[in-house]
Amino acid sequence: MSWAGLDNFPATSLADNLDKKLLVILRDGKKIIGILRSFDQFANVVLEGALERITVGELYCDLPLGLYIIRGENVVLIGELDLGREELPSFMVRVTPTEIKQAQKAEKDATELKGTMRKRMEFLDLE
Repeated sequence: MSWAGLDNFPATSLADNLDKKLLVILRDGKKIIGILRSFDQFANVVLEGALERITVGELYCDLPLGLYIIRGENVVLIGELDLGREELPSFMVRVTPTEIKQAQKAEKDATELKGTMRKRMEFLDLE
């Protein structure tokens, strides 16, 4: 009998995910994809064939990282990828690392501009 009498309770151990392709989302928002090779009680993980997936709008780029060690305190989420499903929607466009860096910079600049414009307009009290 399993926890609370439920036989189909999802696995809570990373041991079930060894040698499987996983998505790891980090505290800083990075998305790392790789094959889980090792882990410990602190959720420190070792990924083989890891890559960082960067998305900006409808653009994406996979930056190869190789063998990657992630400290457990930086892990927000670990999830198994369904290999039978396509990983990205069909409208996503793959670009080069240079193009994705330019898109990231443009997005950051636009966000900063929006923030400074909001600060300048606070005195109007439009609410």
